[in-house]
Amino acid sequence: MLVSPVIDAAIAGVLGLLVGSFLNVVIYRLPKMLERQWAAEAADLTGQPVKQEPEFNLMRPRSKCRQCGHMIRWYENVPVVSYLALRGKCSQCGTSIGLRYPLVELATGALFFFCVHKFGMTPTGLAWCGFSAAIIALAMIDWDTTFLPDDITLPLVWAGLIAAALKWTSLPLAQSMWGAVAGYMSLWLIYKAFKLITGKEGMGYGDFKLFAALGAWFGWQALVPIILMASVIGAIVGIAMKLSSGLREGGVMPFGPFLAGAGLTALIFGPTAILEVVGL
Repeated sequence: MLVSPVIDAAIAGVLGLLVGSFLNVVIYRLPKMLERQWAAEAADLTGQPVKQEPEFNLMRPRSKCRQCGHMIRWYENVPVVSYLALRGKCSQCGTSIGLRYPLVELATGALFFFCVHKFGMTPTGLAWCGFSAAIIALAMIDWDTTFLPDDITLPLVWAGLIAAALKWTSLPLAQSMWGAVAGYMSLWLIYKAFKLITGKEGMGYGDFKLFAALGAWFGWQALVPIILMASVIGAIVGIAMKLSSGLREGGVMPFGPFLAGAGLTALIFGPTAILEVVGL
């Protein structure tokens, strides 16, 4: 009986590695799928012919090397193991494979292990596994594109509310609902005030929705610690990138990854522990 929780967590960790491998596909393909959808909608609205393109979704076509087009075989796509066996290179052309791929898999596996070890192989544990997977995908997509897709943020908000309603989390439904409302409205008001004063947009609507999702999962009381940590870490990273000329064109740096990181910190250590981290 003493071993069972560890075995459950280990099984969840392996599942997390597999989910992490799929998240790599989502992170790369979902933004491109949305771009195609927007282009088709724009063409339809303007009466232009819609460009016919090959099928492209989360399942098709098969993954391939972006350099030589080599189709990835199943045994070259085993999470982490294949990367190590291939020494981080394409088996055909030798092009380097980004280290981020196994890191995403490892991070997802570790979070799944943690969630099931803490909450058990229960609806609560599995709900937090789903939360972790969505947060990782959002953080990476926003870092790459400065865009947080509604396809993930909105289901994450509803999932938090549903989990509270079904008592899969320790959060009362009322706190979850007001957390979502407060999360969205707080950043929306900051956005409006900043735009009114400067005439510029300081953040995107995706940030409002992600913060609403965090409010739905952790409650309105957790929003202040989460936004404090995200802001402090974001400021430190932003200054470091500016000093090293690492900021992208226009000096834009997405805020979503820092919100996501603060959310995962709240999951692992608890929202109140964040205040200690930022020195409050």
